[in-house]
Amino acid sequence: MTAYEVAVRAEATLGEGPTWDPATGRLLWIDILASRVHTYDPSSGRRTVRTTEQHVGAVKPRAGGGLVLNLRDGVGLLDPDDTFRWLHHEPVPGRRANDAAVAPDGSLWAGTMRYDEAPGGGTLSRLTGDGSVEVVLPDVAVSNGTGWSPDGRLMYYIDSPTRRVDVFDWSPDDGRISGRRPLAEIEEGAGFPDGLTVDADGCVWVALWDGGAVRRYTPSGHLDRTITLPTPRVTACAFGGPDLTDLYITTARVGLTAPSPLSGSLLRVPGAGKGLPHPAFSG
Repeated sequence: MTAYEVAVRAEATLGEGPTWDPATGRLLWIDILASRVHTYDPSSGRRTVRTTEQHVGAVKPRAGGGLVLNLRDGVGLLDPDDTFRWLHHEPVPGRRANDAAVAPDGSLWAGTMRYDEAPGGGTLSRLTGDGSVEVVLPDVAVSNGTGWSPDGRLMYYIDSPTRRVDVFDWSPDDGRISGRRPLAEIEEGAGFPDGLTVDADGCVWVALWDGGAVRRYTPSGHLDRTITLPTPRVTACAFGGPDLTDLYITTARVGLTAPSPLSGSLLRVPGAGKGLPHPAFSG
């Protein structure tokens, strides 16, 4: 059950953000520092690579087709005909985009961080399809994994240097969050929490940067499963495939003096569990 296989052998500098696109039957993932958006079709093995003009922190499907991209200088839209336009343009020197997720209401929750990872230099913002933006969490360091419970009433969030997975109450009426509290803490020596995904049982799967593993925590915060992987810098995970039963895992090579042969590859654990379908961005 925990045996991994190599979906795409690659040498991504900072592989991140796996996202299943049910409309195309493809997995989207990115290499942040190489400014690349990758796609992978597991049914055919076909891959594509698109280079963006600046560092890309996340890419997600849009409801009407095309993609929404969390980029260094803001959030942009790529139309099905490859036309690009900014939805929100806000360059901040020394800051870049990082992980992002689409909420049950179709809004995009986009994170930022400083290149030097300075505390308080990042944010988590909520963007809607009309381009309105609200900074939901100011003063974060490395804005990372974000996800929602199956009933849409809880939001999970990671600011990596805190070594915590936090949980908020999330309102389906207005998209507001409240009641922040820790779900789980990553012990010293086990790495730092990075990306996350939530499964159909409400369990939270967490990638561990410098931990060489993905962990699953129950809704009560109990660690009940660990998948050990062959490279230390495990960055993010998401369920994909037609039945959402395969766990896809991104990895990174950046900063490793002696990367393993699979550092930077896209890995897969077949039959790891049952994922949740993710909404597309409403813009």
